[in-house]
Amino acid sequence: MLSIEEQVEIKVLARQGMSIREISRQLQVSRNTVRHYLRDITATQRTPRKRRRHKLDPYRGYIEERLRAAHPAWLPATVLCREIKLLGYEGGMSRVCQFIRGLRVVRPEAPLIRFETPAGQQMQCDWIVFRRGKHPLSAFVATLSWSRTSFVEFVNNEKLDTLLACHEHAFEYFGGVPREILYDNMKTVVLERDAYGPGKHRFQPAFLDFANHYGFVPRLCQPYRAKTKGKVERFNGYLRRSFYVPLAAQLRVAGLKLDVITANAEVRRWLAEVANPRIHGTTQVKPAERLNEERLSLQPIPAPWRGDLCAARPHLAKRDQPTPRPAVVRQRLEQLTPVQHPLAIYERLFEQCKPGWEVSV
Repeated sequence: MLSIEEQVEIKVLARQGMSIREISRQLQVSRNTVRHYLRDITATQRTPRKRRRHKLDPYRGYIEERLRAAHPAWLPATVLCREIKLLGYEGGMSRVCQFIRGLRVVRPEAPLIRFETPAGQQMQCDWIVFRRGKHPLSAFVATLSWSRTSFVEFVNNEKLDTLLACHEHAFEYFGGVPREILYDNMKTVVLERDAYGPGKHRFQPAFLDFANHYGFVPRLCQPYRAKTKGKVERFNGYLRRSFYVPLAAQLRVAGLKLDVITANAEVRRWLAEVANPRIHGTTQVKPAERLNEERLSLQPIPAPWRGDLCAARPHLAKRDQPTPRPAVVRQRLEQLTPVQHPLAIYERLFEQCKPGWEVSV
């Protein structure tokens, strides 16, 4: 292999008009070697190959115009192919897909701005579903935003009373109540978003009373924007991979199915030994250690809430309370009900009867 200087000299001499034979003689190398290093020059000097004409070429402008008119929405290739076939296109779908793939603009993802809150300020909550059907299994997950300490409780339903009980257990686990809690669009939390204006939502009445009792403000994350409560969302994936999948697979080998009692017994040990003592990837500190500091900023836990769940489910309240009968029905029932009198009245009647009379009562 020639040095870079010799390669450059070959190319320079060739550009000056010297023949391959003369370059070979002057540099004391074979003619094939000279040809080898001059081949790169001749390759770049070749005329470009003429592009083949395709069946889609007459319809490229139509497709571009349709995509431009639909922006920012996107038209699928099936729709565009069907339209140009009506105009006379005789090609296939793959050519259309290949063409519009080059037209699609890949928008860069918005930069992730991590939002941090002070200690004791925020807690993020979420449901994570593991199993539906006849034997459902879900988990209530709560994560303190500052310390990243998490609490998990497995349940078999996601009703309001279950949600509130999980909150109370989380407060006891953390040793206090945060000043605000972030949720997604849980039906047991919010009934209607922006009901009274932008950012003014209509919350579930019983849940709102519960929040007022414990002294926290409920907040809602942006719709279809899971990253708004990314701290608990990230823990959800960690819970599934590190806890649920290994435990469920271990029980499945033994012919057993993970239930609520077993899951809660195991998850408490997993939280204490694995999840909360680990070095967190963002804070680079163990969540359990930061929890000791955050407890100083949490609100004290008040007496247990004894609110009325009937405000949350009016249909149950109506079902449990006796329905008053109309006045006409009550009057009819009173007429059909036999009148009962004290026995003394019957004794006086017998005394007043003459001998030989029959008295039918």
